[in-house]
Amino acid sequence: MQVVAVIPALDEEGAIGAVVRALPRDLVQRVIVVDNGSRDGTAAAARAAGAEVVSERRRGYGFACMAGVTAAPEAEVFLFLDGDGSDFAEDAGELLAPILAGEADLVLGSRERGGMAGGALPLQARLGNRLAAWLIGRLDGARISDLAPFKAVRAEALHSLGLRERTYGWTIELIVRAARAGMAIEERPARYRARLAGESKVSGTLSGTLRASVRILLTLARLHWPYARMRRGHRAGPEARADRAGVRSLRR
Repeated sequence: MQVVAVIPALDEEGAIGAVVRALPRDLVQRVIVVDNGSRDGTAAAARAAGAEVVSERRRGYGFACMAGVTAAPEAEVFLFLDGDGSDFAEDAGELLAPILAGEADLVLGSRERGGMAGGALPLQARLGNRLAAWLIGRLDGARISDLAPFKAVRAEALHSLGLRERTYGWTIELIVRAARAGMAIEERPARYRARLAGESKVSGTLSGTLRASVRILLTLARLHWPYARMRRGHRAGPEARADRAGVRSLRR
């Protein structure tokens, strides 16, 4: 199967080369680094390591991911990972295996299950991550432990979901819509470490973590508010809806 790795990157000159070189090229046919408006040598370092570079000036994780998807129409499987070296790119085969075997549509690399190095993710970010994963389990039935940055998805499944979120909530929307569509979702343990260079643009500061958390919660609310109203209407049935209409007419 044609596997394309998509790596969103913003000012990751110090890490991106190592990430690209660590990917198993017997499994990954193309590596696309999406430069999301870097002000350093990220693009040059990525090319030197053997990656293709796509530019996406609109800031946002979802914008970057979808720019990589658009650049690879031939892909049958997409592999997403961060460009800071915190994911172990050499472990890509573990995530790809269930998809290549026809057993899954979406595979999430769980940092909670795979072992997280001390200090790799600030406490506030980890707690927010767990909360969002728990909410998805309660609301959508997807029993997950992590909003995985390291993940693999069948291209056909991804295209069918019609994702609209273009910022931090992109992964949330991917998981929620896949669960609602009845797709096969698996988790695999994924190792995780502190970034190789620089400071995280999201979890490196309390304010960055709070902004990301708000965006994630807003994405969950946007996805579930109309869905919950539709489900309530469906459960009520035509008789109950007719009764409510009669009550409204009496009030008038």
